Amino acid sequence: MNASDIVIQLDGKEPAEGPIVGRSRSYEPGEILSGQYTIDATSLGGKELSAVEVSVLWYSEGKGDEDLDVHEFWRKSTDDGDFIDPMRPERFSTTLPRSPLSYDGLIVKIRWCVRVRAFVGRREIVAELGFQLGNVPPPEEVEQ
Repeated sequence: MNASDIVIQLDGKEPAEGPIVGRSRSYEPGEILSGQYTIDATSLGGKELSAVEVSVLWYSEGKGDEDLDVHEFWRKSTDDGDFIDPMRPERFSTTLPRSPLSYDGLIVKIRWCVRVRAFVGRREIVAELGFQLGNVPPPEEVEQ
């Protein structure tokens, strides 16, 4: 099983036309982010999913320490008595926060994504789908 065995779809938005063109969809702070994920049951090799976690989070990339913060988190686990049916799409929804806004800077970048982690036996499969929060223009390089 690999990341392509998990498909994440966001509801009703066209791809962004900002600094992260073609890579993500754009949302405003306070807007509802909703969608669904599916897991390809044929890729499980006859094994059952023991847990699935869905997170809406942001992380930084670039120079210095990299940060990560989870805005929303859901977990389904067979240990908790949850029934996990990989044949059925599972929905998620959250109201997006005011910050931090997505930023595609020269030194630091802030990325938002929906991350789905599926646990099959001792294996963990992770898939992510990025989106843009807000519309911060890209920085301009200053010639020296």
